[in-house]
Amino acid sequence: MRYLQSSALVFLSVVIVLSAMSAESWVVPTKQLDQTVIKTITVGSNGDYSTIQSAIDSVPSNNDNWIRVYVKGGDYREKVVIPQDKPYIILEGDESATTTILWNDYDDIEKPTFAVLADNFVAKSISFKNTAYNENPRHLKAVAALIAGDKSAFYKCSFYGVQDTLYDKQGRHYFRSCYIEGAVDFIFGNGQSIYESCSIHVTGEVLGPGFVGFITAQSRSSPKENTGFVFKSCRVFGCGATFLGRAWGRYSRVMFYQSDISNVVVPLGWDAWNFTGNEETILYAEHECSGSGSNRSKRVSWIKELSDKDAAQLADISFIDQEGWLRNQP
Repeated sequence: MRYLQSSALVFLSVVIVLSAMSAESWVVPTKQLDQTVIKTITVGSNGDYSTIQSAIDSVPSNNDNWIRVYVKGGDYREKVVIPQDKPYIILEGDESATTTILWNDYDDIEKPTFAVLADNFVAKSISFKNTAYNENPRHLKAVAALIAGDKSAFYKCSFYGVQDTLYDKQGRHYFRSCYIEGAVDFIFGNGQSIYESCSIHVTGEVLGPGFVGFITAQSRSSPKENTGFVFKSCRVFGCGATFLGRAWGRYSRVMFYQSDISNVVVPLGWDAWNFTGNEETILYAEHECSGSGSNRSKRVSWIKELSDKDAAQLADISFIDQEGWLRNQP
């Protein structure tokens, strides 16, 4: 396997990671909030509202204080949008196993079950599901959640779909202890995101024997973009077969770091997709991973080998947060 041995060559060849991480390009002015929630709105039986969207609609435009929307356990069959002019919302369920938002739009990645367009958003203990495939197996492309605001965090949330489950579209995002399932490109987009201690469940067997899917389709299109997906201390498992990712952009960037990768991952590991012949601009890396599918001896020849220092720096929280926005969330 033709690894690039020097971390300097890695960065020069694909213009990645640290060259883009200047203080000037990273530090974004942010309102310094304390972690006080000034109001809680309850959704569900005997709550303030019966639907989640009506609770969101009640939040004032251009809100600048944290407001919690607490969702009691149950299935909420509705499309939910956090509009751009409603930041500082916390959406919190009882637990992800019992609190679910579900809808069934399909064949349009801009029509998810749940969408966050606002900056400064937090979700906790809630599930987002697209049921289109369950209702009709021909409806594969069906987005459960679209995340397009900056500074969004998800804790103990679950995302269910088959193709295009989680549209990590744009902005800086943090996922912690989340569950994400699907078979084809089920984590995709051009977000700048860290997935930490998450469970990545491959369900390729639902599409038949011999089907080979893809976990990620990251769409970074320029070396000037700071975007990319980092999977840190995650678990990759499931049934069927899958690639770790395929390039949806010429400068696609994904790293699995200290993660447990099962043999659901095919030996080649990665696919250049429409950028075959231009693999030198793609950064796909696996660092200190374990598990039956982590052997890299048969990986594609253009996988990148990062030094311990460079891999750790990419996996550090500073990849998405140098000004402390995560610390300013409740």
